[in-house]
Amino acid sequence: MVGTYFVTSRTWESRSLFTSMPACKIFIEALLQYRDQGAYQLHAFVLMPDHFHVLITPTSNVTLERAVQYIKGGSARRLGEELRLRFPVWQRGFSDHRIRDTEDYQNHVYYIEQNPVKERLVKVVNEYPWSSASGEFPLDEAPQGLKPRTELISYRHG
Repeated sequence: MVGTYFVTSRTWESRSLFTSMPACKIFIEALLQYRDQGAYQLHAFVLMPDHFHVLITPTSNVTLERAVQYIKGGSARRLGEELRLRFPVWQRGFSDHRIRDTEDYQNHVYYIEQNPVKERLVKVVNEYPWSSASGEFPLDEAPQGLKPRTELISYRHG
């Protein structure tokens, strides 16, 4: 089922693996590579020292599970090859939330962008280099299929 998802995954044993430029660049390159290959649309992301958040829309022929496998497996393989890591990079599984409407989408973009500020890694969102908020990475526009939030109105009959 096609949809937009907020996805989170942690590093193995919550290790702070993404504190050096080479490791962070490898993750970002893998993330962008699979997006460029058409596995998913990438709307927002942040790579923190021990986890990542992405806002993605898998393409119609790719499941959410497969899209996350590309991100985690692709980055883990390259980290092992290029940095000679000999232990697992990611914990098993991931958590996801299906985006319901434009307000939900905007709230999750905000959460992603604010994550490094909240964790006191930077003072301003665009100062963090490993986030879509930096403005340095190509992103896909918000999905067209998201509905605006409709307020429920209750009427009392009297």
